[in-house]
Amino acid sequence: MHLQRLSLTNYRNYARLELNLPPGLSIVQGENAQGKSNLLEAITVLATSRSPRSGSDTELVNWLAQESDLPFARLSAELKKGERLERVDITLLPAKGNGGFRKQVRINGAPRRALDLVGLMPVVLFRPEDVDLVSGSPSVRRRYLDIALCQMDPPYCRALNEYNKTVEQRNALLRNLQNGGNAGEQLRFWDDKLAETGSLIIAQRYRLIKDLDAEASLRHLDLSGGYERLKLRYEPSFDPAQPGRNSGGVTRANRDESFAVAAVRATFLAYLLANRRRDLAAGMTLSGPHRDDLGFYLGEHNLRSFGSRGQQRTAALASKMAEVVVMTATAGVAPLLLLDDVMSELDAKRRAMLQDALTTAPQAIVTTTDWHHFSPELLATAQRLHVHQGRMDEVIEPEVG
Repeated sequence: MHLQRLSLTNYRNYARLELNLPPGLSIVQGENAQGKSNLLEAITVLATSRSPRSGSDTELVNWLAQESDLPFARLSAELKKGERLERVDITLLPAKGNGGFRKQVRINGAPRRALDLVGLMPVVLFRPEDVDLVSGSPSVRRRYLDIALCQMDPPYCRALNEYNKTVEQRNALLRNLQNGGNAGEQLRFWDDKLAETGSLIIAQRYRLIKDLDAEASLRHLDLSGGYERLKLRYEPSFDPAQPGRNSGGVTRANRDESFAVAAVRATFLAYLLANRRRDLAAGMTLSGPHRDDLGFYLGEHNLRSFGSRGQQRTAALASKMAEVVVMTATAGVAPLLLLDDVMSELDAKRRAMLQDALTTAPQAIVTTTDWHHFSPELLATAQRLHVHQGRMDEVIEPEVG
């Protein structure tokens, strides 16, 4: 896959941008608040339909454009996938009634749902804030898993949307039943629906974390100079591989079998039934993939609680690098790698190792404030761009001396 061309109109601080992108590495240099992060955000929106930084589409529309008679923003990407060309367009238009903006999505000129974008242009984005992947709340880690899996497996994305709706409906029923009623009869339908979609989510998350663990462990050894081995652990709200099921305990093979979709569904249903009284008392569903977590460990130490900021950052970077490998193997397409001013957060050794990884990426876009963060050899092979106040210019000879 190759993102050949990116077009932005009235997006953030870009009044108009037409950018051709070659395969391999592109480096975008500029001072802070000039548009570097906005560029990578726009690509991520085109890939996933959502901003990694903002929950409101209104924030994506250039503020001067919002004051015009016909406010709008448009994002377009031209992709080459093998011999096939694809075009993705997102237009942000005023929504009726609430003063916000709505998305209009087109793929190859045809109107489509936002959900249809996901996986068409897979991306892996890493930002300095992604240290929160290790140190932040479980919802941050669930979102990380969901974005990766949705890009690799469209059925997962559909199951996730259906599951979230079912949780809301079951929770509403639980609140209503707190005042009485035949809870068993009314909840049975929603329990079945929850287990049907939830079992697929849990099984897919287990497989992804297992694959990420194998790759991230190797990359973390490199990044830590061979001194620390990272371990990623799936921490579901209930464990289908319960100890005591057999006299030999839970082996790796037994655990894999327990996380098969059919096995998870049966266990999930039994768990919902056994904990129904607890859910009724709380007025919400207390078990399921909406309460899962992902643990980052060095030995038996959870980095969320015991890791230094540097260890947390290294673990997050190793996980993101592993995601590129796993996504390529699973989807059969190498994702576009987006690194937002990451070099300034790394020491010289880790910076050099990351540069080595960039030389093998089919396509990567990296932002920076300082050309000195890159070796002359790498700069010589990259497309070099400078951004200032939303204007992008090609740089022939960056000043690195």
